[in-house]
Amino acid sequence: MEKIWLKSYAPGVPPEIKFDEIPLGEALAKSAKRFPNNPALLFQGTTITFKQLDDMVSRFAAGLKGLGVKPGDTVAMLLPNLVQMVVATYGAFRAGAAVALNNPLYTDRELEHQYNDSGSTMLVCLDVLMPRMINLRPKTKIKQLISCHIRDYLPFIKKQLFPFVRKGMHLNTPAGPDIYEFTDLVKNNAPIKEPHKSKMQDTAALIYTGGTTGVSKGVQLTHGNLSYNVQQCLAWFPGFEQGGEIAIGCLPFFHSFGLTTAMNMSIYNGWAIVLIPKPEPQSILEGISKSKATYMPAVPTLYNGMINFPDLKKYDITSLKGCFSGGAPLPLETIKNFEALTGAQICEGYGLTESSPVTHINPFGARTKPGTIGLPISNTNAKIVDVDDYTKEITEQGQPGELCLKGPQIMTGYINRPDETSATLKEGWLLTGDIAICDEDGFYSIVDRKKDMIISGGFNIYPRDVDEVLFTHPKVMEACVIGVPDAYSGERIKAFVVLKPGENATPEEIIEFCKKNLVKYKVPKYVEFVEELPKSAVGKILRKELRRLDQAKSAKSS
Repeated sequence: MEKIWLKSYAPGVPPEIKFDEIPLGEALAKSAKRFPNNPALLFQGTTITFKQLDDMVSRFAAGLKGLGVKPGDTVAMLLPNLVQMVVATYGAFRAGAAVALNNPLYTDRELEHQYNDSGSTMLVCLDVLMPRMINLRPKTKIKQLISCHIRDYLPFIKKQLFPFVRKGMHLNTPAGPDIYEFTDLVKNNAPIKEPHKSKMQDTAALIYTGGTTGVSKGVQLTHGNLSYNVQQCLAWFPGFEQGGEIAIGCLPFFHSFGLTTAMNMSIYNGWAIVLIPKPEPQSILEGISKSKATYMPAVPTLYNGMINFPDLKKYDITSLKGCFSGGAPLPLETIKNFEALTGAQICEGYGLTESSPVTHINPFGARTKPGTIGLPISNTNAKIVDVDDYTKEITEQGQPGELCLKGPQIMTGYINRPDETSATLKEGWLLTGDIAICDEDGFYSIVDRKKDMIISGGFNIYPRDVDEVLFTHPKVMEACVIGVPDAYSGERIKAFVVLKPGENATPEEIIEFCKKNLVKYKVPKYVEFVEELPKSAVGKILRKELRRLDQAKSAKSS
């Protein structure tokens, strides 16, 4: 398809960028030289400058090297948005290691798979999770554990009081072999003398996304993927100043959206990041108000939560200049209400973990089309193809088909999964599984999902992940989950369960079982017991038909 979207670009946004061939570890060093005294990290009253951050990263890299981490190794992270998350990630880069980013809310079953799949040999972990990870360590290749405390980088008074006023959020590190304190590694090591010179094609991060087989897949993103996507995003917002913005870090950095649009963008461009470990409306509003933040990437549920927060009027959030929304469709009312409150434009966009993640954004400072995902960003190509034959391109405007993407931000593949990689990457094109249309101005809209993915609160949930757990319940014969509309989260999970003959169970019993085996956002909100599930002639459960039947039932009851 001709790049008709270029005519809709905002003034100053280039169709093509001449990229700086700079890995992220070196980008931090560059920002530290340009803006040494600028704040880099803002955390609960503590300010860490770029000069200080660069020094901490170099010391942690030396610590990793001293513990035997070599170029090409993988260091796993199990942290929320803390100072340690930033230092450890960039420290691993400087040591030549890749990072495997893991969700602290995951269950041991999920983490065991991800640690083993990534080949991680070291884990940087939140203190309260240490006992579980010590028990899990023998089932993995992890040799060393590094413990991090929330209190480590709090101001003095808060640091002293924290273990007493927040008992459930602090744990002294258990004694044991190959267990280390994060702060000791930073304090007791001199800055690394020879930082590893990463190549742009080297793997920088492994980020896990749901798998259609019930097992999460590790997306391999290179230093080039991450660096180029940061540069693409920065080019989209030419009005933002180098070294002059304050970003809200409410999106988790273990997720590609937060990693690129909050942490990496800020470090690359010399911006301060307000670290928010637990993204809730009040903490975000406080962060904006106190820091006078100018930029915020977030998901629709967070924008909705702020707009509807009871004490919203207590906070001044008019310092915001621009916001970015992704992860799920952004309701038009949310855009109107938030922009009326702040005067800041929300640019709705689109991406996938497999694309680092950003590929589309609505123009900043130019005409937007609410309800669309916007335009392909600089150096990104997009096309729509027949859902059953990716070689057949659809060029008729408004005609739906599968969205395919090509650009420097596209992953190299899924680790240890050549078949799934070859099914997703075709001749340099990423097949997204999303059904899209393109209008006469080059704006794309997602109209359906080829895959059965559920999007709840900005999280992508593959139904098979939940199905697999339900099938392990001793009373369950068959199960299938779907997404049902929800005003707050976009979608909630509803499970349809067929019990084994003679068994009885309650919805609460099934939900409690899921809570023990799944991360919170994958747990079904609703459970309906049925005698049978719709199936094809060969016995395959028809999820799409189940969704249709449930929608018809809901429409009839309303």
